[in-house]
Amino acid sequence: MIDPRILMFAALFVALIGAAFLSAILIIVLKPLLARYALARPNARSSHKAPTPQGGGIAVVGSSLLIVGVFLLETDFAVSSIVPIAVAAVMLAIVGVADDIRPLPAKIRFVLQTIAVAAVVWFSDVRVLPEIIPQSVEQAILILGGVWFVNLVNFMDGLDWITVAEMVPITAFVAFVWLTDIVPLQNIIPFSAMLTAASLCGALLGFAPFNKPVARLFLGDVGSLPIGLLVGWMLLQLAGTGALVAALLLPLYYLMDATITLFRRLAKRERVWEAHRSHFYQRATDNGFSVMSVVTHVFVLNLALAALAAVTLLWTSSVVQIGALAAGLLLVGVVLRRFSHPRMTAPLEVSR
Repeated sequence: MIDPRILMFAALFVALIGAAFLSAILIIVLKPLLARYALARPNARSSHKAPTPQGGGIAVVGSSLLIVGVFLLETDFAVSSIVPIAVAAVMLAIVGVADDIRPLPAKIRFVLQTIAVAAVVWFSDVRVLPEIIPQSVEQAILILGGVWFVNLVNFMDGLDWITVAEMVPITAFVAFVWLTDIVPLQNIIPFSAMLTAASLCGALLGFAPFNKPVARLFLGDVGSLPIGLLVGWMLLQLAGTGALVAALLLPLYYLMDATITLFRRLAKRERVWEAHRSHFYQRATDNGFSVMSVVTHVFVLNLALAALAAVTLLWTSSVVQIGALAAGLLLVGVVLRRFSHPRMTAPLEVSR
């Protein structure tokens, strides 16, 4: 009898490779159309210097969901748990397409994002907070946090390779951490979440060559919004197994960069819904860091955060949980501080 771990690994590995190839093929097919109808022109707040096609998220999200659909329909695993998530992701992708072509009013974007996130929270039916907190209150908190997470992923997608550097470690962790025997097989997140993570990881790897600095293609809102939703759902599933600290550690760089920036802008009474260049990663390029240096910092930091998340799964005592979270906060703080100060050496390249 074949070990179920071998079967699961084979399925996830095939999903990753299949999504990578499909994503790359779709990009090659769509790129001429995107160059004609979805060109991102640089402005004062942009990190890129030349008009560049956007909309690569169509291939990334589309290939991910297609691979997930094919695998789940061809296996004995239930599809009911993933269908509402996929529908919500497609809805946000449509919102992103519309916004990429012609910016939507902030209120309309917020309402549609709230509906999508609320659907994910409702159908997930996951408890994360202590039972003493009413479920309705917890769901309201999760919806608010989910909307913020979707938006911060969108905000942080402003530099070549940064979404790849952030999301590949997260999705790879969610998909394959169980292989390390850190988590007992019976306690891991649902297979549908692991399969989605593997597929999204592969699709981002397929997108990566086209987004390598200097990028020939951007994700666009059509990619960043549903990616934020899907990754937020995966992290919610992870937190639902009792691994709340791990679910916070994995995206901690994005959470801290975007949240600190938000509060700084609120303190200055700026219009926080408008585009800007106040994020730490944006300030880093202004301070002499090359794009490759910034994304390398982010990628290495995320590997360290993933290691800390693994530690919290291996040792579940409160001391270890608090210590790992404190270590993660310290590591991210060091990187943010480094980004905030001018670099001594000149950058190798300055384009987005």
